[in-house]
Amino acid sequence: MFLTRTQVRELDRRAIQNYGVPGEVLMENAGRGAAELLLALGVHGRVVVCCGKGNNGGDGFVIARHLDLRSVPVRVLLFAKPETLTGEAAINYRVLSATKIPLRVIDDASMTKADLDAELAGGEWIVDALFGTGLTGCVRPPFDGVIAAINRSPARVFAVDIPSGLDCDTGAPLGEIVQAEHTATFVAVKKGFLNPDASRRLGKVHVVDIGAPRALLEQFLQAT
Repeated sequence: MFLTRTQVRELDRRAIQNYGVPGEVLMENAGRGAAELLLALGVHGRVVVCCGKGNNGGDGFVIARHLDLRSVPVRVLLFAKPETLTGEAAINYRVLSATKIPLRVIDDASMTKADLDAELAGGEWIVDALFGTGLTGCVRPPFDGVIAAINRSPARVFAVDIPSGLDCDTGAPLGEIVQAEHTATFVAVKKGFLNPDASRRLGKVHVVDIGAPRALLEQFLQAT
């Protein structure tokens, strides 16, 4: 089974509207599942979670909370103005900001290469929660610089759902692409993962359950 960008959105919509599963529950399940996977891979030092303003960033906020619950030192970098967050991402940002988890908001393109490297320094793992499957256009500043900094870092890289900069449907680059060691993708692999050129960006792919009803998943399985 694989999912296209459109199918990802439709699955979420049906889970919420037809089955009554709140979007907040889906995001919580996704983030907790990704955090548990990361812990199983082995975390012995600090984790730096890089978040964008969309639902992928919201997943990152949840991951940070669950790592903190396991006493993992974690730091969150938000590359967006908090007031631009909406929906479940905004809810989870408010929860995160009420905790004592270190959080820095970086909402402009003024950071230098050295500044970005310093923000990522000292992390054993970097969690890429910048862009999810919805990205269609070219990666623009400051995110191209952020992705380049992630790739320069000696830290291990864990991508949330899809490495940022990779097209969900084609597996083609949309500019700078995160080079992941592990990718925690939700529900099913994405269509673009079937592109042989994408494999070197994905690292090892793990499918993480988000709690979508089995009857709904079976409908999508029959469609693919």
